[in-house]
Amino acid sequence: MTALKTTFFAPQLFIPAGTTDISFYFKAFDALEIRSWKNDDGSYHVAELSIDGAIFHLHEEQHAKGHFEPVKMKGVTALTGLFVEDVDTVIRKALEAGATLLSPAQDYDYGYRQGNLRDPFGHHWMIEMKLN
Repeated sequence: MTALKTTFFAPQLFIPAGTTDISFYFKAFDALEIRSWKNDDGSYHVAELSIDGAIFHLHEEQHAKGHFEPVKMKGVTALTGLFVEDVDTVIRKALEAGATLLSPAQDYDYGYRQGNLRDPFGHHWMIEMKLN
């Protein structure tokens, strides 16, 4: 096994069991599918995706382990921050791909431009960039 040379976060986002279409992430964030494991019915068990080298996983919900998708729970317990070069362009693409705008992008006095959206599976994303 190859040793990990860098520490990084890889969020696990839970999606409904039976999900067969994860194209939102490809359209909204230009994500690439690195690899995936599918169930016998063709639905995703796990998909490993990358956005500009930042890895995250989509994983079907597992009730026995306490892992639920946000829509069913009517809320989230985590917000995924995605740092990008152009917040407005990424938010626009995400909205075109099916996201819902939670708060429009704006500049903050702490030096970030940020906007929030909800993806079609209910996950909340903060699209952000550090201002000069």
